[in-house]
Amino acid sequence: MGTQSGRTFDQRLALRFPLLSKLARWFVGRLPPESRIRQALNWRGVRLGFEAFNRRDLDAALIYFRRDVQFFPPRPLIESGIVEPSYHGHDGYRRFWREWLAAWGRYRAEPQELIDLGDRLLVLGRLKGHGDGSGTPVEQEYAALIYLRDGQVARQQEYFEHAEALGEAGLRE
Repeated sequence: MGTQSGRTFDQRLALRFPLLSKLARWFVGRLPPESRIRQALNWRGVRLGFEAFNRRDLDAALIYFRRDVQFFPPRPLIESGIVEPSYHGHDGYRRFWREWLAAWGRYRAEPQELIDLGDRLLVLGRLKGHGDGSGTPVEQEYAALIYLRDGQVARQQEYFEHAEALGEAGLRE
Protein backbone atom coordinates (compact mmCIF):
# COMPACT_ATOMS: atom_id res chain seq x y z
CA MET A 1 0.00 0.00 0.00
CA GLY A 2 1.55 3.33 -1.01
CA THR A 3 4.22 4.73 -3.21
CA GLN A 4 7.73 6.08 -2.82
CA SER A 5 7.23 8.95 -5.25
CA GLY A 6 6.79 12.19 -3.40
CA ARG A 7 9.08 11.26 -0.52
CA THR A 8 11.29 14.08 0.68
CA PHE A 9 15.03 13.69 1.06
CA ASP A 10 14.72 13.50 4.86
CA GLN A 11 12.02 10.80 4.59
CA ARG A 12 14.24 8.71 2.28
CA LEU A 13 17.16 9.25 4.68
CA ALA A 14 15.05 8.29 7.73
CA LEU A 15 13.86 5.10 6.05
CA ARG A 16 17.37 4.14 5.02
CA PHE A 17 19.02 5.07 8.35
CA PRO A 18 16.35 4.64 11.06
CA LEU A 19 18.79 4.99 13.97
CA LEU A 20 19.88 8.42 12.75
CA SER A 21 16.23 9.45 12.40
CA LYS A 22 15.43 8.16 15.89
CA LEU A 23 18.33 10.16 17.35
CA ALA A 24 17.11 13.33 15.61
CA ARG A 25 13.56 12.83 16.96
CA TRP A 26 14.97 12.22 20.46
CA PHE A 27 16.87 15.52 20.23
CA VAL A 28 13.76 17.45 19.07
CA GLY A 29 11.75 15.84 21.88
CA ARG A 30 14.23 17.21 24.44
CA LEU A 31 13.69 20.82 23.34
CA PRO A 32 11.16 22.87 25.34
CA PRO A 33 7.67 23.13 23.76
CA GLU A 34 8.11 26.89 23.27
CA SER A 35 11.30 26.38 21.23
CA ARG A 36 10.83 27.71 17.70
CA ILE A 37 13.06 24.93 16.38
CA ARG A 38 10.90 22.28 18.07
CA GLN A 39 7.70 23.91 16.83
CA ALA A 40 9.00 24.13 13.25
CA LEU A 41 10.32 20.56 13.21
CA ASN A 42 7.17 19.11 14.82
CA TRP A 43 4.95 20.96 12.33
CA ARG A 44 7.14 19.73 9.45
CA GLY A 45 6.96 16.16 10.77
CA VAL A 46 3.16 16.34 11.10
CA ARG A 47 2.77 17.81 7.60
CA LEU A 48 5.10 15.22 6.05
CA GLY A 49 3.30 12.41 7.89
CA PHE A 50 -0.08 13.58 6.59
CA GLU A 51 1.30 14.01 3.06
CA ALA A 52 2.70 10.47 3.21
CA PHE A 53 -0.66 9.16 4.43
CA ASN A 54 -2.51 11.05 1.69
CA ARG A 55 -0.42 9.33 -0.97
CA ARG A 56 -0.88 6.05 1.01
CA ASP A 57 2.85 5.70 1.68
CA LEU A 58 2.49 4.18 5.14
CA ASP A 59 6.20 3.38 5.44
CA ALA A 60 6.96 7.11 5.29
CA ALA A 61 3.96 7.94 7.51
CA LEU A 62 5.29 5.57 10.20
CA ILE A 63 8.76 7.19 10.38
CA TYR A 64 7.78 9.08 13.54
CA PHE A 65 6.02 6.13 15.23
CA ARG A 66 7.54 3.77 17.79
CA ARG A 67 7.47 0.10 16.84
CA ASP A 68 5.18 -0.55 19.82
CA VAL A 69 2.77 2.33 19.08
CA GLN A 70 -0.81 2.06 20.34
CA PHE A 71 -3.39 3.44 17.91
CA PHE A 72 -7.00 4.24 18.88
CA PRO A 73 -9.49 5.05 16.08
CA PRO A 74 -12.32 7.59 16.44
CA ARG A 75 -15.12 6.33 18.69
CA PRO A 76 -17.86 6.41 16.00
CA LEU A 77 -15.88 3.96 13.86
CA ILE A 78 -15.49 1.58 16.80
CA GLU A 79 -19.18 1.85 17.72
CA SER A 80 -20.20 1.15 14.11
CA GLY A 81 -18.22 -2.10 14.17
CA ILE A 82 -16.11 -1.08 11.17
CA VAL A 83 -12.84 -1.23 13.13
CA GLU A 84 -11.40 -2.64 16.33
CA PRO A 85 -11.07 -0.51 19.51
CA SER A 86 -7.27 -0.37 19.25
CA TYR A 87 -4.32 -1.45 17.15
CA HIS A 88 -0.77 -2.29 18.21
CA GLY A 89 2.51 -1.62 16.43
CA HIS A 90 3.27 -0.77 12.83
CA ASP A 91 1.43 -3.84 11.54
CA GLY A 92 -1.65 -2.88 13.53
CA TYR A 93 -1.50 0.66 12.19
CA ARG A 94 -1.36 -0.65 8.62
CA ARG A 95 -4.24 -3.06 9.29
CA PHE A 96 -6.39 -0.24 10.65
CA TRP A 97 -5.88 1.87 7.53
CA ARG A 98 -6.67 -1.04 5.23
CA GLU A 99 -9.95 -1.63 7.11
CA TRP A 100 -10.93 2.03 7.33
CA LEU A 101 -10.07 2.86 3.75
CA ALA A 102 -12.10 -0.14 2.56
CA ALA A 103 -15.14 1.25 4.41
CA TRP A 104 -14.54 4.97 3.90
CA GLY A 105 -13.37 5.40 0.34
CA ARG A 106 -11.08 8.08 -1.01
CA TYR A 107 -10.21 11.01 1.19
CA ARG A 108 -7.41 13.28 2.37
CA ALA A 109 -6.45 14.33 5.87
CA GLU A 110 -5.38 17.96 6.12
CA PRO A 111 -3.70 19.24 9.30
CA GLN A 112 -4.55 22.87 10.09
CA GLU A 113 -3.22 23.46 13.60
CA LEU A 114 -0.66 21.88 15.91
CA ILE A 115 -0.72 22.44 19.67
CA ASP A 116 2.42 21.31 21.49
CA LEU A 117 1.62 20.20 25.04
CA GLY A 118 5.12 18.97 25.87
CA ASP A 119 4.67 15.21 26.11
CA ARG A 120 1.68 15.37 23.74
CA LEU A 121 0.80 16.99 20.44
CA LEU A 122 -2.73 17.86 19.40
CA VAL A 123 -3.37 18.05 15.66
CA LEU A 124 -6.57 19.70 14.49
CA GLY A 125 -7.58 19.41 10.87
CA ARG A 126 -10.15 18.26 8.33
CA LEU A 127 -10.94 15.12 6.36
CA LYS A 128 -12.02 15.71 2.76
CA GLY A 129 -13.04 13.15 0.19
CA HIS A 130 -15.76 11.31 -1.69
CA GLY A 131 -17.79 8.23 -0.80
CA ASP A 132 -16.62 5.17 -2.71
CA GLY A 133 -19.97 4.05 -4.02
CA SER A 134 -21.92 7.31 -4.22
CA GLY A 135 -19.18 9.79 -5.04
CA THR A 136 -20.82 12.11 -2.50
CA PRO A 137 -18.38 14.74 -1.19
CA VAL A 138 -17.55 14.36 2.48
CA GLU A 139 -15.85 16.88 4.73
CA GLN A 140 -15.55 16.80 8.49
CA GLU A 141 -13.39 17.74 11.44
CA TYR A 142 -10.49 15.53 12.41
CA ALA A 143 -8.15 15.58 15.40
CA ALA A 144 -5.35 13.42 16.73
CA LEU A 145 -3.99 13.49 20.27
CA ILE A 146 -0.46 12.17 20.01
CA TYR A 147 1.48 10.96 23.06
CA LEU A 148 5.25 11.16 22.67
CA ARG A 149 8.05 9.10 24.17
CA ASP A 150 11.64 9.97 23.28
CA GLY A 151 10.39 12.18 20.44
CA GLN A 152 8.38 9.37 18.82
CA VAL A 153 4.65 8.66 18.70
CA ALA A 154 3.92 6.11 21.43
CA ARG A 155 0.12 6.44 21.35
CA GLN A 156 -2.35 8.13 19.04
CA GLN A 157 -6.03 8.73 19.74
CA GLU A 158 -8.14 10.03 16.85
CA TYR A 159 -11.37 12.05 16.92
CA PHE A 160 -13.97 13.31 14.46
CA GLU A 161 -14.68 16.42 16.56
CA HIS A 162 -12.19 19.10 17.62
CA ALA A 163 -14.14 19.84 20.82
CA GLU A 164 -13.84 16.22 21.99
CA ALA A 165 -10.08 16.18 21.34
CA LEU A 166 -9.58 19.56 23.03
CA GLY A 167 -11.49 18.30 26.07
CA GLU A 168 -9.45 15.09 26.21
CA ALA A 169 -6.25 17.16 26.04
CA GLY A 170 -7.44 19.30 28.95
CA LEU A 171 -8.09 22.32 26.71
CA ARG A 172 -11.35 23.98 25.81
CA GLU A 173 -12.33 25.38 22.44
